[in-house]
Amino acid sequence: MQMPQGNPLLLSYTLQELLARDTVQVELIPEKKGLFLKHVEYEVSSQGGHSARGVKGPACWCLSLGRSLGHSFYPGPRSPEVPQQRDMPGFMVFFGIQWDLSPTSDCPAFLSSVCSVSTRFQSSVYRRYNDFVVFHEMLLHRFPYRMVPALPPKRVLGADREFIESRRRALRRFINLVARHPPFSEDVALRLFLSFSGPDVQNKLKESTQCVGDEFMNCKLAPRAKDFLPADIQTQFAVSRELIRNIYNSFYKLRDRAERIASRAIDNAADLLVFGKELSALGSDTTPLPSWAALNSSTWGSLKQALKGLSVEFALLADKAAQQGKQEENDVVEKLNLFLDLLQSYKDLCERHEKGVLHKHQRALHKYSLMKRQMMSAAVQSREPDSVEQLESRIVEQENAIQTMELRSYFSLYCLHQEMQLVHVYLPLTSHILGAFVNSQIQGHKEMSKVWNDLKPKLNCLFAGPNSSLTLSRSPQDGVSPH
Repeated sequence: MQMPQGNPLLLSYTLQELLARDTVQVELIPEKKGLFLKHVEYEVSSQGGHSARGVKGPACWCLSLGRSLGHSFYPGPRSPEVPQQRDMPGFMVFFGIQWDLSPTSDCPAFLSSVCSVSTRFQSSVYRRYNDFVVFHEMLLHRFPYRMVPALPPKRVLGADREFIESRRRALRRFINLVARHPPFSEDVALRLFLSFSGPDVQNKLKESTQCVGDEFMNCKLAPRAKDFLPADIQTQFAVSRELIRNIYNSFYKLRDRAERIASRAIDNAADLLVFGKELSALGSDTTPLPSWAALNSSTWGSLKQALKGLSVEFALLADKAAQQGKQEENDVVEKLNLFLDLLQSYKDLCERHEKGVLHKHQRALHKYSLMKRQMMSAAVQSREPDSVEQLESRIVEQENAIQTMELRSYFSLYCLHQEMQLVHVYLPLTSHILGAFVNSQIQGHKEMSKVWNDLKPKLNCLFAGPNSSLTLSRSPQDGVSPH
């Protein structure tokens, strides 16, 4: 996480800084047939962004990481995957990523270091859904106290085009939220997922975490997280959770309404297109008139010609309505879904905090109290010294476990506080979404109004003739009667 001067708990990111970190596209590639079923594959393209900021972390993590990936840490020899390597001490290259390992001034050499990514990658790789699943598991393993967005469902059998497209969009939202999340964007798992083009990315992802613990074990501030938390952190946590729940519920309803509005625009486009086609079919009808209608043959011929000409305008109207619907799907509905995914990941994190580290801490305390009772009972009953010593040893172990769980609990609250700040950084996105919705409505109605106005003069011939009493100037309230 970014750590401004002062309290490292507080963040100073802006929405633009987060969005500028990376933009990842997820596109479908043609289906491939497996042994039994077709499987869907995605092209995942990272467009890159600004260089990642310096992040502090233990040098032993970088060393073990390099070794686990098959690279050594010493100057001189070239990395097998990079054509050229700088000739300077403390420099390591693996998977095309350059890491500058400079010992910090306040720590012994190789105990802590500043790792800065000197170049952001721009890559395009192929991934299957199961690759996303393994990547998601690695993130939860490495960052159990951070907002890890959920994946869309797999649904192997009966996956239609609509579901596959919906899942593609959800995967794109997932990877963009991850790529823009400060700790995730600086983690090797993301770089492997977005840039490794070898045959088995899943094993590489698993190997990358074998020698690396979770964020609590690698963060220098973890043992002191309690010192940075406000005194009323539990109250703030409860208030924040309730606030996010209310925001989520409201934006969930807004998303549903926006979906219906965009869907109606697309349905309107389909109706207008059919309307125009029917007018064209009517104008192209070659059925001969019966003898009793021969007197009106010229009128019918003119009417058919006019109706046929109107189909062009209705096709244009349908195109404008479809454009508006698609634009609102992409600029409004999809971004609302992105924001909802972010809020849902915070809700999931709160649940993991309560059911995970907090629950384990409470169980450990309960177990400790039982051990103390056993110890008191053993002292009263004057049991054998060996059994008493064994019980004392277990109590000491339990005290150490409780201390570790207590530190993890405070670190979890520390991360929750920072994740809540990230949610607030994303809040201005909602104003951009509402602005996009208003602009889409203005532009859509403006363009369709122009086409309707262009169509209006072409209707004059429909009302021409000595027997016609209708004019376009009449309002709908006048009815069809001339009086």
